[in-house]
Amino acid sequence: MYHSLMNNHVSVVAGAELTPDTAIFAVLHAARTLEDRVEDALERAGLSIPKYSVLNELVAAAEPLSLSELASRLSCVRSNMTQLVDRLEGEQLVRRVPDATDRRAVKAAITEEGRRRHEAGAEELAKLHREFSGNVSDGDREALLRVLSALG
Repeated sequence: MYHSLMNNHVSVVAGAELTPDTAIFAVLHAARTLEDRVEDALERAGLSIPKYSVLNELVAAAEPLSLSELASRLSCVRSNMTQLVDRLEGEQLVRRVPDATDRRAVKAAITEEGRRRHEAGAEELAKLHREFSGNVSDGDREALLRVLSALG
C-alpha cells in the first residue's frame, strides 16, 4: 500500500490534519526522523546505534558479558553479535576475555577507550534529549506517551 506520507521527507507540521489513514504513517515518519537524529548524534561520537547499545550494556553491567548474554539483552542473533563485537574489538572499544567459569566461552569487556566513546555518545544523546524537551511541552509529552502506549 502506498501513501504519500511514506515518501514525505518534510517534518509533519503542527496542525496538519491526521486521519485514521495518515496517523500511522505520520508516526512512522516521526520514528524514522528521530532515528536519523539519534544516528547523527552518535556519529559525532564515532559510534552507531548498535555499537552504542553494546557499550551501554557493558557499562550498565559493570562486568564483562558473554556474547550470548549481549545478544539476548539486545534482542539480536548471536552471529550478528559476534560480528559487532569483532568490529568493536577492531576499534579497541571492547576486548574479548576468557570466561572464568567456562573455558570454552569468551566474554566482551569494555576498554577505557570504549568507556570514553560511550561517554561521548551519552553526552550527544543528552543534548538531543534536552533539545527535544525544550521543544515539547509537558502536555504534548504526556499526549505522546499516551499515543505510544496505544501502539503496544
